Amino acid sequence: MRLRFAGVIGLSPSVLPIRPSNTATCVLLMRSLCIYVLLASPALAGVDFAHQVVPLLRKHCAECHAGEKKKGGFSMNDREALLAGGENGAVVDLEKPQASALLRAVETQDEDLRMPPKGPGLDREEVAILKQWVAEGLPWEAGFAFKKPAYEPPLKPRKVMLPPAQEGTENPVDRLVQAYWHQHEVPRPALLDDGAFLRRASLDLIGLLPTPDEVGDFLADTAPDKREKLIQRLLDRDVDYAEHWLTFWNDLLRNDYGGTGFITGGRKQISKWLYEALVSNKKYDQFVQELIAPPTDESRGFIDGIKWRGEVSAGQTVEIQFAQSLGQSFLGINLKCASCHDSFIDRWKLDEAYGLAAIYAEKPLEIHRCDKPVGRQAKAAWLFPELGQVDAAADRPERLKQLARLMTHPENGRFTRTLVNRLWHRLMGRGIVHPLDAMETAPWNADLLDYLAHHFQENGYDVKKTLELIASSELYQSQAEAVTAAAEDAPYIFRGVRPKRLTAEQFMDGVWRLTGAAPNKMDAAVFRGKPDPELARKVRLQGMWIWGDSALNGQAPPAGERILLRKIVTLDQTVAAAPTIMTCDNGFTLYVNGRKVTASENWEQIVAIPLHDKLVVGQNNIVVVASNAGKGPNPAGLYFEARLKLADGQEQIIQSDETWEWNPKVPEGKEGRLGAVAPKGWKPAVPVKAVGSWQKALQAQGPGLLSQGARSGHLMVRASLLKSDFLMRSLGRPNRDQIVSMRPNGITTLEALDLSNGDSLTAALASGAQTLTERDWNVPEDLVRWIYRQALSRDPSPEEQQVALEVIGTSLEPAAVQDLLWAVVMQPEFMFVR
Repeated sequence: MRLRFAGVIGLSPSVLPIRPSNTATCVLLMRSLCIYVLLASPALAGVDFAHQVVPLLRKHCAECHAGEKKKGGFSMNDREALLAGGENGAVVDLEKPQASALLRAVETQDEDLRMPPKGPGLDREEVAILKQWVAEGLPWEAGFAFKKPAYEPPLKPRKVMLPPAQEGTENPVDRLVQAYWHQHEVPRPALLDDGAFLRRASLDLIGLLPTPDEVGDFLADTAPDKREKLIQRLLDRDVDYAEHWLTFWNDLLRNDYGGTGFITGGRKQISKWLYEALVSNKKYDQFVQELIAPPTDESRGFIDGIKWRGEVSAGQTVEIQFAQSLGQSFLGINLKCASCHDSFIDRWKLDEAYGLAAIYAEKPLEIHRCDKPVGRQAKAAWLFPELGQVDAAADRPERLKQLARLMTHPENGRFTRTLVNRLWHRLMGRGIVHPLDAMETAPWNADLLDYLAHHFQENGYDVKKTLELIASSELYQSQAEAVTAAAEDAPYIFRGVRPKRLTAEQFMDGVWRLTGAAPNKMDAAVFRGKPDPELARKVRLQGMWIWGDSALNGQAPPAGERILLRKIVTLDQTVAAAPTIMTCDNGFTLYVNGRKVTASENWEQIVAIPLHDKLVVGQNNIVVVASNAGKGPNPAGLYFEARLKLADGQEQIIQSDETWEWNPKVPEGKEGRLGAVAPKGWKPAVPVKAVGSWQKALQAQGPGLLSQGARSGHLMVRASLLKSDFLMRSLGRPNRDQIVSMRPNGITTLEALDLSNGDSLTAALASGAQTLTERDWNVPEDLVRWIYRQALSRDPSPEEQQVALEVIGTSLEPAAVQDLLWAVVMQPEFMFVR
């Protein structure tokens, strides 16, 4: 069943027919969809504020209405002032843009009324730009003003004295916010009920809807501290936590599993490193240091950016990307304008942006202004010399190490404030400084921001500790603010948590939990899960150490020998998971189906790789280029073991043994590919006796790594581990060619149409309906209750239950259950964290 939006948005029913299975279905679904579409907002068009609007306003309006000048009581120094109007009232009408007094004033032919009063006035093209800008709702560059207020964010951290506790509230967040509310005469919101709190905390901290059993257990729990214990349990679910926050960091570090640059080799994933950092809760200062000064290639992709194909402007080079990415991701500042010219948005200069870029550069970097060389070379330099400076004469690895230490310097309060502001936004729906990448803007509560930043640093840069502090507050556990359009245009006053739209990944995970229709294969090249010591003790390794015939009869292979070792594996179904371990004395490069997967020269470190996304149905060629080292003949051997979980749940092991083959001819290939191998010359591989040090390293690391993979085999594939598709892009998932710190919170009409017509969502709901009807429900009311608890973490109201029972009837036909599922997931209550 697909209900279209015909009557709501004015489309012809002949084009988009409504096909409800009964009247109750129609009533229930249309009620949900009317609310849904009322929330919709039109997609923004593309007026260029910085390069079209600002020059126009400077030319014609700033002389009388910018900075300190307010002729007629009217200023357009910033967006807030422009919307406030002048002595004769508002000059812009956002509801009826064409009726705006500003547009009438620039278009009129009456010289006494026309603005500006002097000169020729605006030409037709300029009027068109101004009309488009007003029609789009006055999009304004974050933090821009024609004359900036005298605010400069502090650099160093500040310890905040907490105000007295009120009514027994001890959480520091509550004490600071309640003092703010008292000052601004804001009433304290009521607390959320238990079901709503459970849903909010679960979605915010691990990105998953609680199960009906979890809802029932939590509602039945009478312990006074059950909310605090819930928060801790959720944060202790390391894998669920990592796979939820992977979305946040992929956006912020512009990491993905496909897209621009990956096919051409102009871009590298950091997925494996990032996943392991999150699942182990790597401390944030170390996390950032490893991104800026990568200890291995696993985390290099962030600073290497994207090598665009063809000619690019000076502002798109990898060096400039480096400066922009560090500024935006870790400091919340915009260096994009300053990469072209001295910024008119904030204080950053062209030389400063190029100085940061030069730290990364491997050769002298010439400064360009507006894409034209200025005849000077950039000198490698850090943005805040008060904390120290980079040695411009040092080599690049050393410069990057120095920069990493300066970025995470204990006195760099901007570093910690930026991160806690992002975490506050994720849990509260709006930043303390907002937008998040405009950290040059004054916060609505500097004490709160500084307290959180200091707490974060004092707790060893532990992200989970900050999340726990915020989520444990009475504020976080309170009912959400009802946000109105009028409130958005007024000076901001913090009134509480704001509703947050589910991310594309949260929405898809929620649907898959409801329907059981999650895919069985992921795209992320990650070794999923976390080592389990108990399970590791039960793992028995099954592979052999192998080499070529230079090792026959116990001989030591010659130093410098390079050989091929291969295994041809035929699969009759897709692979859901394939945790793999391998090592080689002295080194190896692994190719699967002709493409390079990984390489290592350190045989003491067992390499763990996931091969699920490399193996295909049919024939697979696993080929290893193995090399020996040393100054004379010495032992050499390869160990390989992969434990496949197939789509039907069966398991299959691929291990190095005598069934492998070897070849002395190592072909030359292009970077990342293996050249054609002659069809002749393959011989059976030779099992070799394991050296004691080999076995020691293998037994110490291998079982734990394989148990990690085995433990994750039962987990639902999360949307964060998949490449983006049409539906996820419609739901706001970015393509990650650029850093994205905030996804849109509104729902567009286009997205509503995509949801109603999307094949993947329809298929998931159909599959879920079929599965649910096959379960043994005592009465239809049990099915309705299960759906509401799984989707909304509550029981249906009497009215909802009555309508739902009318929809599904007593026979529980799959089509009718699908109608009910579709109606529930289309409700704003499902689509938002409230």
